[in-house]
Amino acid sequence: MYVAVKGGEKAIENSQRLLADERRGDRHVNEVTLQQIDGQLSLAVDRVMTEGSLYDRELAALAVKQARGDLIEAVFLLRAYRTTLPRFGASEPIDTGRMAIRRRISATYKDLPGGQILGASFDYTHRLLDFTLAADGERPEGELSDHVIDNEMPRVVELLDRDGMMEAELPADDEPVADLTRDSIQFPAGRDARLQALARGDEGFLLALGYSNQRGFGNTHPFAGEIRVGEVAVEFVPEELGFAIEVAEITVTECQMINQFQGSATQPPQFTRGYGLTFGYCERKAMAMSLVDRSLRASELGEDVNAPVQDQEFVLYHADNVEASGFVQHLKLPHYIDFQSELVIIRRIREQIERNRGAHQEAAE
Repeated sequence: MYVAVKGGEKAIENSQRLLADERRGDRHVNEVTLQQIDGQLSLAVDRVMTEGSLYDRELAALAVKQARGDLIEAVFLLRAYRTTLPRFGASEPIDTGRMAIRRRISATYKDLPGGQILGASFDYTHRLLDFTLAADGERPEGELSDHVIDNEMPRVVELLDRDGMMEAELPADDEPVADLTRDSIQFPAGRDARLQALARGDEGFLLALGYSNQRGFGNTHPFAGEIRVGEVAVEFVPEELGFAIEVAEITVTECQMINQFQGSATQPPQFTRGYGLTFGYCERKAMAMSLVDRSLRASELGEDVNAPVQDQEFVLYHADNVEASGFVQHLKLPHYIDFQSELVIIRRIREQIERNRGAHQEAAE
């Protein structure tokens, strides 16, 4: 829009050159590489892949670098690139039950079959600044290698399901799965569309909604049934073969929240679930997603809908940080004519008020 302003195009070009210069920073400091971003800022890369809905570590690292660390801008860049890619088909559903596990914890059972696997987590740190990291030194000898558990481990919800205490999974139907990258969301939205929107949704927004639910603005009492992080195989069925072949291995985080359900006229008291799944290691996002997913199921479970986190339209329309950012930031663009028209209206209203005030004073005299 600024191009229409006299001299606007040249100003935009200069702004872009200045952006590139500031992105590079001090020339006396080595430029950060994509490998460094991927390896040392891996959680930022994971978040950008999840909310950008494209699993490609190198492209996500490039987006983080280009956006100067602004993760919402990086998500925008990755989504924009995603729209240029051809689509060959849909992969088979991943089987997280066969995950090569790096981390697996539960807040509901102390002694799990397969055990609790703490993995790498900030949970057990003291949140004190580590000034040794400022020394730019190598890690000491004897560094730990990644420890992965390859054997299958039953999920906590399967233990409850075995005792008839967990809601039954709905059987798969033949209806096509919603695709928010091609079709706009419609309300009431099915759970497939809701989970897609939540997976792409802003972590901070979902975190705030999940927290609001825990503080009483909702009707759930959640327990972290299981959180697991690890690698899963991605399979695809080529038309010329007719059977599934493994095409990739990706890292995912899965969270299943367990919530008490008082029962209804058709269902006995039992536990219900909220589900979250993300690319990479995005544990906080997966937990927030599962909390919000369960809250959005209120209507289908016959619960009262009286909190923002239970309102589909409120949650799903506002969760998308790319759309939200665009709508907020468009206010920076020229609105000269709009503002001038409102300025005229305000002046006329003030003039009318002054005339009415003068008329009242004359009548009083």
